[in-house]
Order: sequence, then C-alpha cells, then structure tokens
Amino acid sequence: MYRALTHGIQVTVEPFYLAEESDPQANQFLWAYTVEIVNLGQETVRLRARHWRIVDALGREEEVRGLGVVGEQPVLAPGERFEYTSGCPLRTPSGMMRGTYEMEDLEGGRFDIAIPAFSLDIPGEQRSIN
Repeated sequence: MYRALTHGIQVTVEPFYLAEESDPQANQFLWAYTVEIVNLGQETVRLRARHWRIVDALGREEEVRGLGVVGEQPVLAPGERFEYTSGCPLRTPSGMMRGTYEMEDLEGGRFDIAIPAFSLDIPGEQRSIN
C-alpha cells in the first residue's frame, strides 16, 4: 500500500493486476487500484477534481483530469472516509501513477492534496523503475 498525508487528508492506494482481463500478447495490461481518502483534519472538505499522471515502462506519460472520482464529489467531515476502486490500462507490463485531488473547504477555499506515487508491476515479474 502507498500513503500520503496532505493538509490533514490521508490518501492510501492499493493497486492490483487484473490478469484475467489483460492480454499480454496484444500489449494490453490492466490494473485496478483502490483508493481510501480519510479526513484527519478539523474541517469538512469536498473532493472537487482529480489529476493523474500515468507513466508506462517506456516513459510515455498520459495526464488524466476530471471532476470528482467515479462520478462522485464526496464530502468528508472530520473523521470520515471515502473509498473507491478504478482501473488503468497500460501497453507495457509495468508503470506508475501519481497525482493530486483538488479539495474545497466550506468557505470555498481550494487546495490540492497528494495522491502517492504507486507502482504498477505484474506480480512475480522483474520490476522496472519508470
């Protein structure tokens, strides 16, 4: 698991390879990842947007931006958590992801929190630094 804490918001990510949905012969590798966001701070916040940077084993980078996560913009009071699972396809057998979430407090102030960098590696395969 990978973890980051920014502005009192903890983000934990656990990636896993989807072997049954991947097709290595066609250079199609699919991962899923579960994200848990916990408000350890003192203020209620809302997750407004996401920004991902995805890099494959050949160094090709893709950026993904969008509102919310999995169709939601969750509101987290102090002590509350939100969890979701999503996926990422790659054309190589390894890669990495990192990013930020844009959050908003009750007064309308916006700030970014870190999504920790995490590795996408097929279990049992040689790992590469991307």
